[in-house]
Amino acid sequence: MHGASVGESLSLVGLVEGMIARGFSVLVTTGTRSAADLIGARLPAGAVHQYMPLDAPRWVARFLDHWQPDLALVAESEIWPNTVVALHARAIPLLLVNGRMSEQSFAGWARAPRTAKALLARIAICLAQTRDDAERFVRLGAPRVSVAGNLKYDAAVQPADRQQVAYLGDMIGDRPVWVAASTHPGEDAAAAEAHAALKDRFPRLLTIVAPRHPYRGGDVAACATAHGLRSA
Repeated sequence: MHGASVGESLSLVGLVEGMIARGFSVLVTTGTRSAADLIGARLPAGAVHQYMPLDAPRWVARFLDHWQPDLALVAESEIWPNTVVALHARAIPLLLVNGRMSEQSFAGWARAPRTAKALLARIAICLAQTRDDAERFVRLGAPRVSVAGNLKYDAAVQPADRQQVAYLGDMIGDRPVWVAASTHPGEDAAAAEAHAALKDRFPRLLTIVAPRHPYRGGDVAACATAHGLRSA
């Protein structure tokens, strides 16, 4: 079962728990350190974590030889060509769960229609988040598509320290707050500029920037300083 990053992998936790309850042994793979750290703490007994191998035939083959899965599930849009082909060659069913196909991704795949169709034909079923996602999969040639909704809406709320939550609430008080969540490089400046544009109208405005990858915290603070803003 594969989820590339934090959001994708967390959306799979409920599926992992359900499969373990039915007697399956589950291997969960991720592609980022932050996802590995988080999912490792959330997996129930009976599930293990490994990093996803590079999508090269040799490494994929060694990975499959070692783990010998009976079924493979990938989340959202993780369609890696060599992995898809290798699973199909070994008659290991591949399911795309929480499937997502944005307009931008669709345009990219549409430039190689034969490749897209050949890969999607090797997926046992695509369980799409929305009708729009499902339609794009079908237009690219996926033969078996169904709309199943978004697994992220079913994910359990992440545990939080209630004392810390109360402490933050006391610190914020009645200040107006807005959050720039899951930011990537280049987007922090936009948040700083938005704060600068609003601070005269809302003198006590608090802007919270939550970068997609926590290791970027120093970059966010430096960006705020460069815009003449205080950060904590």
